[in-house]
Amino acid sequence: MELAWQTLAILAVVALVAGFVDTLAGGGGLLTLPALLLAGVPPLQALGTNKLQGSFGTGMATWQVIRRRRVRWADVRWPMLWAFLGSAAGSFAIQFADSEPLEVVIPVVLAAIAAYFAFVPRAHHPPDRARMSAAPYEATVVPVIGAYDGAFGPGTGSLFAMTGVTLRAYDLVRSTAVAKTLNFATNIASLLVFALAGQMLWTVGAVMIGGQLVGSYVASHVLFKVSPVVLRVLIVVMSVGMLIRFLVG
Repeated sequence: MELAWQTLAILAVVALVAGFVDTLAGGGGLLTLPALLLAGVPPLQALGTNKLQGSFGTGMATWQVIRRRRVRWADVRWPMLWAFLGSAAGSFAIQFADSEPLEVVIPVVLAAIAAYFAFVPRAHHPPDRARMSAAPYEATVVPVIGAYDGAFGPGTGSLFAMTGVTLRAYDLVRSTAVAKTLNFATNIASLLVFALAGQMLWTVGAVMIGGQLVGSYVASHVLFKVSPVVLRVLIVVMSVGMLIRFLVG
């Protein structure tokens, strides 16, 4: 399938904005997936191509936060592995599962994320101490969210950020940074499944990758300067936006 250069240019700009927003608050797919569908890309190829370009965005964010020592590789390598395995399992399972539960699961997850950050007064403040130690969190919560991303997807980054604050007592900025690394792992797992299934438009993906890299690079430098309150508002806005897009789509 070939697209006009004007359409490719628009998709590159959309990917740039999505990469910026996704690095800060998640929900970049709210922009890129509808853009691909509006460009006439078939749904399965749109999903696969979206994972392709999104993987580079989260990859750039991951590289930046580790390179700048905002997140230590030693702290995220095992959670990333768990996230990868969970996402691979979810991506595989959804190939054979009934898709009707999607109509319930996705709105519930998005509404819960938005409600938590909107109505819990100190949602961006971590508790005094972690409610789960690292090992149980990494072996249970992380792969479950990873499986959700592999099977469903919307709100994954925000879920990782929320559980990092509530269960591991990270501040919201650090939790968002860690979430980028985990989301990168889940994206790569799903990408492999779609690639093996042949559901990729490589030229379209390559153009959007350029936009994603620029947007993610800029946002990764902004992330540690932005107020947690701003991140909280962005997460609420993107979660509500994804919820509305899902319900009316």
